[in-house]
Amino acid sequence: MARRHVVIVGGGVMGAATAFFLARDHGAAVTVLERDPTYARASSALSASSIRVQFSQPVNIALSRWSLAFLRRAGDELAVGGERPAIGLVEPGYLYLATDAGAGVLRANHAVQQRCGAEVALLEPAALRARWPWLHTGDLALGALGLSTPTSGEGWFDGPALAQALRRKAAACGARFVAAEATGFDTRGDRVHAVRTADGAAVAADAVVIAAGAWSAPLAACLGVELPVRARKRDVFVFDAPAALPGCPLVIDPCGLWFRPEGRGFLCGMPPREPWPGDPDEPPLEAIDHGLFDDVIWPALAHRVPAFEAVRRRAAWAGYYEMNVFDHNGLAGALPGWCNAFTACGFSGHGMQQAPAVGCALAALLVGVPSHAPDLAPLSPARIAQGRPLTERNVI
Repeated sequence: MARRHVVIVGGGVMGAATAFFLARDHGAAVTVLERDPTYARASSALSASSIRVQFSQPVNIALSRWSLAFLRRAGDELAVGGERPAIGLVEPGYLYLATDAGAGVLRANHAVQQRCGAEVALLEPAALRARWPWLHTGDLALGALGLSTPTSGEGWFDGPALAQALRRKAAACGARFVAAEATGFDTRGDRVHAVRTADGAAVAADAVVIAAGAWSAPLAACLGVELPVRARKRDVFVFDAPAALPGCPLVIDPCGLWFRPEGRGFLCGMPPREPWPGDPDEPPLEAIDHGLFDDVIWPALAHRVPAFEAVRRRAAWAGYYEMNVFDHNGLAGALPGWCNAFTACGFSGHGMQQAPAVGCALAALLVGVPSHAPDLAPLSPARIAQGRPLTERNVI
């Protein structure tokens, strides 16, 4: 029997994870088409690379718990020639903070998380002050901290190292990574037979996966499928502070600010304030909104952590969220109307952390066998045309 040939468009973390599981676990022949092998603009290369279980939708909790278990053993799973990749996973947790206005949502989310096996502790202001004396709690009503246990945990890791390790392992298992820009498809009936590239080539395929991040929607449109995935720029700032914050988790402030330790300094960010046209190629990604730090982020940092009144911005970069503007959840599964075309995109900021689970489940779906990863059915792209949103309340 001939090996099934799958062509994946997009070599970022989602495409690489799918290629890895297809090649290693199912013996598929895999070709990954990536227009920019430097990954200079890829969402996964510019991600803040954190992982959490504090979601409001059970599917997201399940995907992140499964992926966390994979990340914990990534050195073994992705070793090549005796070399074990180091992805720098640490698990200090996420700390969501809420005022009176947001405490009810935090409690409702916590109830869902408990039912799904996520270990999260609710902390009153007195407990917050006792645990983190450097935290200003005067306007807070509640906090939620993700705990590290054998089956749950939250923290951050080296995302580019994970993506590189997935690509390297996939290649060692036989996947081919080809520098080429996909521009369209050859189809007959409800099947895609080949992916067309900018140089005029046609790459034959038994199945195709669109995993091109913020660039996925135009490719799906070639197949008559509308994916509500748009580019949303996120600025990430690196700053130094003279004060140490013992036990600092990743903190999410009620105003939208987030910050966490990184090496000898801190990373931080906030939802962007400038309008963005939704084209991931225009304007330049390098157009960082430095005023966002000075005018909005710094005052918010100093309010929540008084020791942050004296900070020094050291660096910044910008990356894209491939935002699913329909419901802020990933799109993973078969494209409506096609029997062999699939997608994995639109994860709205949590794609990096969920890529191992999604890649495993999607690979099994492609070859028609059961998967031990969480079921992707809730993330089916069919929900778009059906007007059936799966709304995620916990979006950072």
